[in-house]
Amino acid sequence: MAVLAVQHIRRMRGGAQGQLMLGADGRAYVVKFQNNPQHMRVLANELLASRLALAAGLSAPEAELVEVSSWLVENTPELEIDLGRTRVKCQPGLQFGSRFVGGLMPGQVVDYLPEEQLAEVRNLGEFAGVLALDKWTGNANGRQAVFTRRQRERRYRAVFIDFGYCFHAGEWKFEDIPLRGVYYRNDVYREIAGWESFEPWLTRMETMAAETVWAAAGEVPPEWYGGDLSEMEALVEKLLTRRSRIRELIEEFGKSDRRPFPKWAVGGEGSGDGGWKDARWETRIAGRVN
Repeated sequence: MAVLAVQHIRRMRGGAQGQLMLGADGRAYVVKFQNNPQHMRVLANELLASRLALAAGLSAPEAELVEVSSWLVENTPELEIDLGRTRVKCQPGLQFGSRFVGGLMPGQVVDYLPEEQLAEVRNLGEFAGVLALDKWTGNANGRQAVFTRRQRERRYRAVFIDFGYCFHAGEWKFEDIPLRGVYYRNDVYREIAGWESFEPWLTRMETMAAETVWAAAGEVPPEWYGGDLSEMEALVEKLLTRRSRIRELIEEFGKSDRRPFPKWAVGGEGSGDGGWKDARWETRIAGRVN
């Protein structure tokens, strides 16, 4: 069942021109519309990749279908899409909604932390897990995260947002470029010291049941990808095949000029000098991939 949007709150930043809206369930959602400037399929990507992230145990917002009525669009001047030379009304109907992270009070949610506070993020290790997800899903954009904390808490928690450019946005293809789908600050990868740093999320992705992936894809409204079920089926088949390549893609990032894993030292399961694969790695991956 879709959540009915009942009120517009404010426009959000970002290329998809999402809108923060209040749902009939009393929760706030970042809503992306079918006629957003990026591509209609980014809605499908958001829902599918969000479901996979949550299935892997990553900190991502709950995703919902949000119904925006024609009446609300017509009576809310802010519900417009800026196309540069012209503006058009947001398209009514079923949209993608991401549960708004944190509260509406200033300071509860931020998208940047100084180095000292970033190092103290409660779930900093999850950046390794979301790296695996972004490589699996071929995220063609940089990884985005926000940081939230409750009142009177000192330390923040990372929540991973914006999966619209997984599967290369509207193109539904995979271009595996090492520096795509990664967070822009190396600080979040500093403590990665071997494959164990990617657990339990990596194993959950490698062994994720095909039924889980198919079920997530089945929740995507066909109108978000033009109604061609064969294209969605082809995407899911590619995703299932790519489970066996996640480690390879992480390695390629690790060997890049970014040098993101300074603690993955010589003599460990992988090394900064290119000695990544060894017998233990081959045995482990062979036993994990379905």
